[in-house]
Amino acid sequence: MAIQLDTQYGHIDISDEAIAVIAGSAAMECYGLVGMASRKQFKDGIAELLGRENLARGVEVRLVDNRLAIHLYIIVSYGTKISEVAHNIQQKVKYVLNEVVGLEVAEVGIVVQGVRVSS
Repeated sequence: MAIQLDTQYGHIDISDEAIAVIAGSAAMECYGLVGMASRKQFKDGIAELLGRENLARGVEVRLVDNRLAIHLYIIVSYGTKISEVAHNIQQKVKYVLNEVVGLEVAEVGIVVQGVRVSS
């Protein structure tokens, strides 16, 4: 499903994957985030840490009433306050998507898949 925008200059289609990459890149800039996790179930009880080339696999994008609903699956750094890291990610992702994509973001949900000692 692509997000469609009509502007004075014409029609724009933005793929869900493009939005997912933008959201994942914005989240990766936040302190306390080790990386994105796979949306799939845990592998042997351990969340799969995704590399920078697979950021979109850790982000779920939905369009609800012409507003974006984003869910990010993350792994946080040990010793950080999880609620504060999640709140910072929500603010950053919402701001970037509003500025870059130009769509209103209804919600940014965070699913913490694990805690890791960052290197």
